[in-house]
Amino acid sequence: MKTKFIPITIILFTVLFSFEGFSQEKTKEIIWHVKAFKPNAKILKIKAFDAKGNTYNVKAIQNSDQTSLLDVKAFVKGKKLPIKMLVMKGEKYYPVKAIGTDGTIYGIKAITEEGLILPVKGVSKSGNIVHIRAIYNDSIFYNVLAISPKGNANVVKGIKMSTEEIETTINGIEVFAHIKAIPQSNY
Repeated sequence: MKTKFIPITIILFTVLFSFEGFSQEKTKEIIWHVKAFKPNAKILKIKAFDAKGNTYNVKAIQNSDQTSLLDVKAFVKGKKLPIKMLVMKGEKYYPVKAIGTDGTIYGIKAITEEGLILPVKGVSKSGNIVHIRAIYNDSIFYNVLAISPKGNANVVKGIKMSTEEIETTINGIEVFAHIKAIPQSNY
């Protein structure tokens, strides 16, 4: 399948390689916490869920000096699994899931202090960016952020790198967009 790349690809590569002092040497990973929040509300934990209801941490990973494009992963049984936005199949919103090496799907959800479990999904698009929210009763939307150990925050978004509906296929699962933590902006 031929893929048409769009301008965001150029922007992402520029961001990755334009930082002064950027080194391709692997630096120590810095783990950012991924949380959902709504102004004047409490912060919600974001977790990956397996089919049995077991939960796993979801984190953003910084592995260089740059903080403009961080991978978001689920930490499942010693492995860092990619979190992706899947192709919509008869659903209102884009599902956000972790994908295991064997094709196992892990749901990404927010948990309230009361133990209520909320879906985390892509709810709307602005060009190549898909806005991700934790959703309560299909009417209250919580932003999803990655927070560094120093208190800096990036917003978690879906990023389309091509114009094709199916961005890629990972372990048999069709992917619509990649999940990244990026600086807050007008998106």
